[in-house]
Amino acid sequence: MRLLSRVIIFIIIVMCLAGCASTQSKVYVQPHKRDLTRDSYYTVKKGDTLYSIGFRSGHGYKRLAAWNKIPPPYNVYQGQKLKLFREIKYKKTQNKKKINKKTSTISTNKEKVLRLYWQWPVQGKLLRDFSTTGNKGLDIAGYVGKKIRAAESGIVVYSGSGLVGYGKLLIIKHNYLYLSAYGHNRRLLVKEGYKVTKGQVIAEMGVGVDAKPALHFEIRKNGKSVNPINYLPK
Repeated sequence: MRLLSRVIIFIIIVMCLAGCASTQSKVYVQPHKRDLTRDSYYTVKKGDTLYSIGFRSGHGYKRLAAWNKIPPPYNVYQGQKLKLFREIKYKKTQNKKKINKKTSTISTNKEKVLRLYWQWPVQGKLLRDFSTTGNKGLDIAGYVGKKIRAAESGIVVYSGSGLVGYGKLLIIKHNYLYLSAYGHNRRLLVKEGYKVTKGQVIAEMGVGVDAKPALHFEIRKNGKSVNPINYLPK
C-alpha cells in the first residue's frame, strides 16, 4: 500500500510540472494598436504590410513609399526600419512660371483617369456620421450575415483582424490616391492580393462597437480620412 501511494503521488507531481511547463510555453500576442502617429520610425514586424502600417500611422502607404523610396508593389521585410515623416529639403527660391494651356489640359485628363464612381457598400440606416475628431467613417446598420459589397473596383491590400477597434477588417486600394476600409465583419470572403470589382460581395456583416449589427466604412485619400457622404451617391 505504501509503495502504491508513493507511485500515485509521483504521478500527480509529474502531471502538475508538465501542466506548468505547457502554460509557460504559450505566447500571447497582443493585437496591434494604433500607436504609430507620434513615432518617427517604425521597425517592420512579421505579418506587417506597407498598407497596414500606413493605415495605422495615418500617413497612408503612398506617403510611406515615397519617404522610404519603396517602389511598387510596395513590399517590406521583417526588421526593415521605416521613416514615418517627410524630410524637408531647403532649396533656393525660384521664380514661378505661368501655367500654359497644355499643362492645364494634362492635369484635367489626369483627374478624369483618377475619378472613381462609388456605390454604397451596404444599404441600411446610418447609425453614426463622419466626424473629424471622432468617427472617421460611417456606421451603417443591418443584420448579422448581411452581404457587404466593394464600393469600387480595386485590389485587397489588407484582410485580417490585427487593427484594434475594427474587428475583421478589409482594406481595398482603388488607385494610388484612394483606399476604402470595411470593418466589424463576421466573415471575410476575399484575401490580400485579390482583385475585386465594384459591387462584388467581399464580406458578411458582424457586430459593431455598440453591440449592434453594423458595418464601419471609411474612404481615405492620401492616407487621410474623408467624409464618405461626399463621394457616395445620394
